[in-house]
Amino acid sequence: MKIIIKTKNIEPTESLRDFINEKFISLKKFIALLKREEGMGKTLAEVFVEVEKETKHHNKGEIFLAEASLKLPGKSLMASARSDDILNVITKARNELKSEINKYKSKEIEGMRRRKKQTKKEINF
Repeated sequence: MKIIIKTKNIEPTESLRDFINEKFISLKKFIALLKREEGMGKTLAEVFVEVEKETKHHNKGEIFLAEASLKLPGKSLMASARSDDILNVITKARNELKSEINKYKSKEIEGMRRRKKQTKKEINF
């Protein structure tokens, strides 16, 4: 899994990059589990993370925005979050992306179950 980080109106410090990598690398196990269940083998997933401070002159309120995009072969998942703390916004975006992966995974698994059930019914007739 490849994580691409982009910042806007924020200095990209090494600690910020490490924090983003630490949070989003944990999604790798969900993607690997998804591909193992589908039987498609190795995945070439890319996560694009963009963290920005929306305005330069505001200091209060939800001024930080994080957008995360996960590109899977044949599918793209998006998540975004706003908050007043940069670390909190990254965590929120990661959690939202995790829930998007779980929704996608449950749809794929349920679709496979339906197809198998339909095939079994056709064989029995």
